[in-house]
Amino acid sequence: MQMDWLTSLGLLAVASMLTCYALEDCSAWCVLGFTGACALGSVYGFLQGAWPFGLVVAIWSLVSLHRWRIRLASNKYFTQQSGAVGTGPSK
Repeated sequence: MQMDWLTSLGLLAVASMLTCYALEDCSAWCVLGFTGACALGSVYGFLQGAWPFGLVVAIWSLVSLHRWRIRLASNKYFTQQSGAVGTGPSK
């Protein structure tokens, strides 16, 4: 069985989505990877002619991008807080 480039694109998108989703708790960057994989899956859906799938996955990608921004801001907050406690000279 031979796969064409479009099928390969769909396989890559879904495999990346699955991998990044499984690793989301490890890093905020995995959430961003999931966002990119969703965008790739959306492109695949539109190119394949399944526009409802492409539309839903595009929306899912936007939701994931929002989740990444929240998580990144949360990580910066906790990093600043943990770095500020007990460090530096006391006055």
